[in-house]
Amino acid sequence: MKIIGVLHVITDTTLQSKFTHPQLAELAIQGGADTIQFRHKNGTTRELIQIAQQMQTVCASHNVPLIVNDRADIALAVGASGTHFGQDDMPVAIGRKILSTETIIGASARTEEKILEAITEGADYIGFGPIYQTSSKPDAETPKGLERLQRVCEIAKCPVIAIGGITLQTAAEVIYAGAHGIAVISAVCSQPDPLAATQDLMNEIQNAKQA
Repeated sequence: MKIIGVLHVITDTTLQSKFTHPQLAELAIQGGADTIQFRHKNGTTRELIQIAQQMQTVCASHNVPLIVNDRADIALAVGASGTHFGQDDMPVAIGRKILSTETIIGASARTEEKILEAITEGADYIGFGPIYQTSSKPDAETPKGLERLQRVCEIAKCPVIAIGGITLQTAAEVIYAGAHGIAVISAVCSQPDPLAATQDLMNEIQNAKQA
């Protein structure tokens, strides 16, 4: 049984340079994050494998899944728990052929058609966003908002992870709209204390789920 986490922390070293990817993974996990996602757009494959390997060591020691963004080969190389494909990345169906059946596959989808297609092809969860205005992605689209999120959560037959501009102040309303969980970058990585920021977010999510 694949467990999909409710707080996906996407590590980032472009918005901040105080912490490395493995350090952020460690701090976020100590703060209660139940999924870590490695996303790094620059660097050679060898460099990415090296960083991902260090992150996998951190995640495995805490029994928290590591999801590698976009790169099935790197997920495979380091024995990560899963991979996440954007709409312009590898199709989920092909990812499923490369990776084991136990591997978690997440897929970003922007339209209802693409969401249903990704689920049919074997996605375990859908990443949907941006929900709000975000500064973490220079090419981010117009915010989708809570109503669209609610609609997506109704049609998706798998967990929906909301992403894009989610903060401590908005985490609860995203869960109320039907999201299984959230994925964040700056709400943890750009904070002075990533551990405390993660703790606060996790509390918000759990309180919203119990409400």
